[in-house]
Amino acid sequence: MASGILLISTNRCDFPYPVFPLGLAQVDTALRRADHTTRWLDCQCDATPLAHVLAEYEPDWIALSLRNIDDVVFKRRETYFGALLELCRVARAHSSAPLVLGGSGFSIFPERLLELSGADFGIAGEGEGGLVQLLAAVEREATLDTVPGLMWREQGRLRVNPRRPLALSEAVGFPERPPRLVEYYLRTSSMLNVQTQRGCAFECCYCTYPLLEGRAHRRRAPEEVAEEFEMLQRLGARYVFVVDSVFNSSPTHVLETAEALIRREVKLAWGCFLRPQGLTAEQMGALARAGLTHIEFGSDSFCDRVLEAYGKRFAFDDILEASELARAAKIDYCHFLIAGGPGETLGTLRETYRNSTRLIDTVILALPGMRVYPGTPLFHAAAAGRVGGFGDDLLEPHFFFSPDLTADQTQAELNRFAAESPNWIVNEPNAAYYRLADRLRQKGVVGPLWSYLSLMQRVLPRPS
Repeated sequence: MASGILLISTNRCDFPYPVFPLGLAQVDTALRRADHTTRWLDCQCDATPLAHVLAEYEPDWIALSLRNIDDVVFKRRETYFGALLELCRVARAHSSAPLVLGGSGFSIFPERLLELSGADFGIAGEGEGGLVQLLAAVEREATLDTVPGLMWREQGRLRVNPRRPLALSEAVGFPERPPRLVEYYLRTSSMLNVQTQRGCAFECCYCTYPLLEGRAHRRRAPEEVAEEFEMLQRLGARYVFVVDSVFNSSPTHVLETAEALIRREVKLAWGCFLRPQGLTAEQMGALARAGLTHIEFGSDSFCDRVLEAYGKRFAFDDILEASELARAAKIDYCHFLIAGGPGETLGTLRETYRNSTRLIDTVILALPGMRVYPGTPLFHAAAAGRVGGFGDDLLEPHFFFSPDLTADQTQAELNRFAAESPNWIVNEPNAAYYRLADRLRQKGVVGPLWSYLSLMQRVLPRPS
C-alpha cells in the first residue's frame, strides 16, 4: 500500500552558498518510483514552520535528512544537528507518524543521534534503497533484518543492520528536482549539482567518504551523466557542480564523461573536485572543451612529509604538475589545505608556504586543525596511541593539532601567509566579502566565487 512521506531537509548552512539537497532528491525519486507520495519541507528555503505543515498534512512517515554535523571550521565550530533534534521534538508533538533519520551527517553518528532524537528508525549510508525497503517490510509486517543500514529499537535494545553500498542497478539514475526548489537554488547559489559516481578508495586520514559510500567506485554511464546535464540545462541551470569526492578516480571515467558532454553539445559551465595526481594534458583539454571552468584540488598540504602523514599518496610535484595543466587549459583552480594535522611542524608549514609561491594564478583556501570523525584512520590512530588523544564525545567538534604545534601558532602562521600573499584565504570571509558576493550574483556571475577572493582580499578589510 502506498504511503505518504514528509521529507525534511534540515540543512540551513548557506556558506559558501546554499546547496541543493541532492541526496534527499534521490530518496524522493526512489519513493515515487515505488508508488509512494511525498511532500518536501526544505529548511533552507521554506518559511512555513513544521508545526504548520503538520496541521494541514498528515503523513504516514516523516523522514529527516541531516547533511552536515558541523562547519569543520576550528574558529567557529558551529554545529547543525541541534536543528534536527528540535525538528524531531516538534514532529513528535504534532504527529504520530514514525520518524526516520538519514543523510550523510546522521550516518557519521547514527547511534548517538538516534538516541538524542528519540526517532523510531535511522538509515546509515545510502538511503534511497533502505527507506523503500523499510516501508515495504513494515507494510508486510516482515522482518527488518534485511534492510541495509537500518537501526531501530526492539525490546529495549538497539538493533543495527550492516550497511551495504547500492549497486548501480539499484541506485536512482538521476533524480527529479522539484521546480520550486530548483528556482530557489538557482536564484541563491546560481548552480545545481550532479553525482557521477559513488565510493572512494583513497585513504586520506581524516575523510569520512569511504565510510559513507564504501571503498568501491561505482561509476555511472557517461551518456547518462551527459543526459542529466542536459536536463539541468533545460531547467535553467547555467552552472553545475559535480559532487563526487574525487571526479578523476579513473582516467577512463574522466575522458568518457567529457566526450559524452562534448558529443551532446552541452553548453553548461561546471566544476568538480580533482585529485592532483595522474592527470594528463589530454584529459585536461577534453575537460575544458566539455565545459569545465573550475577545479577544486584536495591537496591538503604542499609538503611531502605532511602529505605522507595525511595518507594522500601523492607529492608536491604532482600538485605542481596538475596545477600547470589546469592553467594551460585556462581552467580556474584552487587548492584546499588543512594546516596542523599529523606530522605538521612550523617548518613544514613554512615549506608549504614557500612551495605555494611556485603555483601561478591559483587561490589557496586554508583552515587550521583537522576535524576528527569516528571510524577514520585518524580516529583509529588516536585510539591506538599513535597520535594524540581526544575526548569521547566527537559529536561536538574536536580538532586534532600536531603535538609540535598549538592552534594559536598554526593560526598565526596562516595569517602571516595571507598577509604576504593575497591568494591565501584563511578561515571565513567577513561581512564585506558577502556583500560583494551578493553584488556579483546580481550581476549574473555563476559558479564558485573563490576565483574572486584574492581580488577581494586586496581591496577589502581582512577578517580578524
